[in-house]
Amino acid sequence: MQDNERLKKQLAFALEIDKEKNIFRQTHLSNKGRNENDAEHAWHMAIMAYLLREYSNEKVDIGRVMLMCLIHDIVEIDAGDTYAYDEEGLATQKEREDAAKERIFSLLPDDQKEELIALFDEFEDCKTAESKYAHAMDNLQPLILNDSNGGGDWRAHNVCAKQIYGRQEKTRLGSETLYTYTDQVIQRNIQEGNIRK
Repeated sequence: MQDNERLKKQLAFALEIDKEKNIFRQTHLSNKGRNENDAEHAWHMAIMAYLLREYSNEKVDIGRVMLMCLIHDIVEIDAGDTYAYDEEGLATQKEREDAAKERIFSLLPDDQKEELIALFDEFEDCKTAESKYAHAMDNLQPLILNDSNGGGDWRAHNVCAKQIYGRQEKTRLGSETLYTYTDQVIQRNIQEGNIRK
């Protein structure tokens, strides 16, 4: 077999993204498990997107949504996970993630680099039906895990309702039905003392 530079680049990228399994999030697995990693979060989001697609506000290309879910946190290999309610970390997140995006996706052949960067940027911009629905998954997935754990992560970080509702506004853009569900979960956790009013 001749030397195949394209294949070498694709496999180098495939090996690089394995590092996503080492990026741990603040969210814990269900049943009070360990912290989940970024790869688990992305996989869970992609499956949820497929299962819940009937609740999207608009008709979506579900394959595109699932790929968006799978790649959206690859940049955290370099940039690290930024906790949703860490205002200091959020201030530098875009700069860190843009540098990571360029380095990591540049491992790919140019056409695939451009394709995945465009998909990543579409997710970040949150303007298309697909990106809005993918964001709904990005918000719903940790919420259901945290709820299954009795709100432990919210309590540990002293999170208030206003912070959670601010984040869930993107859920509403992608799915009114799922936003209604998240509202019920949040209200119950406020009543149970897991979320500050």
